[in-house]
Amino acid sequence: MNNMQYEAVIGLEIHVELKTKSKMFCGCDANHFGVKPNTHCCPVCLGLPGALPVPNKRAIEWCVLLGKALNCKISSSSKFDRKNYFYPDLAKGYQISQYDEPIATNGLLKIKVQSAKCKVEDEQTKTIRIHRVHMEEDTGKLIHKGDDTLVDFNRSGVPLVEIVTEPDFHSSEDVVTFLKELHTIIRYLDISDADMEKGTMRMEPNISVRVVQSSRQEGGQAPIKDQSSNQIQNLKLPNYKVEVKNINSFNYVKRAIEYEITRHIEILEKGETPIQETRGWDSTKNITYSQRTKEDAHDYRYFPEPDIPPFEFSDEYIQSIQKLIPELPQQKMDRYIKDFKLKESDAYTITRNKKESYFYEEVMSKVKSQKSKVQVKSQNLEKDIANIIINKKVSSSLSIEEFSKKIIEMLTPQETDNALLETTIESVLKNNPKSVTDYKSGKQNAIMFLVGQVMKEMKGKANPKNVIEELRKKLV
Repeated sequence: MNNMQYEAVIGLEIHVELKTKSKMFCGCDANHFGVKPNTHCCPVCLGLPGALPVPNKRAIEWCVLLGKALNCKISSSSKFDRKNYFYPDLAKGYQISQYDEPIATNGLLKIKVQSAKCKVEDEQTKTIRIHRVHMEEDTGKLIHKGDDTLVDFNRSGVPLVEIVTEPDFHSSEDVVTFLKELHTIIRYLDISDADMEKGTMRMEPNISVRVVQSSRQEGGQAPIKDQSSNQIQNLKLPNYKVEVKNINSFNYVKRAIEYEITRHIEILEKGETPIQETRGWDSTKNITYSQRTKEDAHDYRYFPEPDIPPFEFSDEYIQSIQKLIPELPQQKMDRYIKDFKLKESDAYTITRNKKESYFYEEVMSKVKSQKSKVQVKSQNLEKDIANIIINKKVSSSLSIEEFSKKIIEMLTPQETDNALLETTIESVLKNNPKSVTDYKSGKQNAIMFLVGQVMKEMKGKANPKNVIEELRKKLV
């Protein structure tokens, strides 16, 4: 196989805890982070005999909301199922999840990726297909102390949305780009903090590697190019996949995928097939390790949850949820580029945080409303304000009102006291002989240091262009 070329085939499962006040099937407080163990649980969380689950309406609405934001089809009917398996963090011996009738299916998310050369002009749009978005409950948390393992059930029953993609990724870079975009969308929708340090967003890549047949190889099938997504697709998926569980960092996802790709290729080079299994990620050693043989759906013995009736979603209900979707980051970014003439990189930076983009637009509106009353000079006010925010030239802790006043001061030309300016320039030149020598020896950038020193002494009450002109006269 030494002459073979290989291609990674990667799909994702992403689990996101919703930030509802109560749990998925009971009234317990869903806030479990930093709470004393086993204080936010009840007979439903613990699966005690006779306890009946009652679905959280808000959680289901938010699952529909996320499904629509990911361009999914919302099912007119849906139900919960029992996923049967025994593990210490699952008190009742099964998890209430969804199997054959998930809430949302067949969606897509477009991401912008770059070629290996990382040139802006090489940027492409890829379409990542969303297989399904469904609801389930989270499990308890295992705490290992020496030879003992303790169980905290505060997290058990917290609403969990699972997003499953198709195996449309072929590189770790594209995976990270997708996850960052999804993370931003989730925060825009305000349905979860998606805080990976707290474990409220966890990623599980499913990885395999296949041989890419060249059209020049005898009997080979040339790769098929999917024009809609710019992805290379062969006719057959690999006959195995390895899942790496519960990763809580974009960087760790990238490293785990790259480690697995290398490991798989080494196995394939020996003429063998990697074992289909579930593995963990050791961030200290930068390796994955085997946990258990990967189960198939029939191993979980799914059957409809008998204590929860099926759901029916009317068109009117789905439309009412869809109206709640705000302007999403990619839409906002496109608008900033088109209407405000921002550079793509600046538009991207501003739109990554919903609060920062709101702050930007509010400040811009405030400054524009005052522009006729003051002598604000700017060829592109939107671009200048974005630059000030991105480069933190003004403290972001200020209120919108205070921030706007600072912006107006910065963009309003200052009347210069010429006598004071001349005195200040002479003093700066005298105190910075090295910069003067550097400039005269051909280092043109040295003048900018001198400009900064003059502006500092003048407390900003001078026009920078005038300062440069006067300095050059003195430095002849």
